[in-house]
Amino acid sequence: MPARPDIPADPFAGELFRSLAAEGRLRLDPGQADAAIESLERTLAEVRTRLRLLQRRREASPGEAGELSDQTVDAIFADQLAPGRLELATVEIPKYVEALRLARRQQP
Repeated sequence: MPARPDIPADPFAGELFRSLAAEGRLRLDPGQADAAIESLERTLAEVRTRLRLLQRRREASPGEAGELSDQTVDAIFADQLAPGRLELATVEIPKYVEALRLARRQQP
């Protein structure tokens, strides 16, 4: 399938956000930054949960498969739609968190 020009090959911009925050060009008041950080940390926890479910599923023998939980089905579906993106998210989301912490610290 050819790449669509309206969908970026890499949807993450962690390095950009870190650079902007380090340069003082990304600034948030502490309340906004804290709320965004909390949300990203919840997202990261969910991504890690999905990856654990996928890993267990991959390691299970065919006889162990049994019934799938809704969470496992969601994880499998997400991985099929965007293979490798969950793994990439575990690398990129902490960059966003770091950028937000930097942006919060730079308040006058």
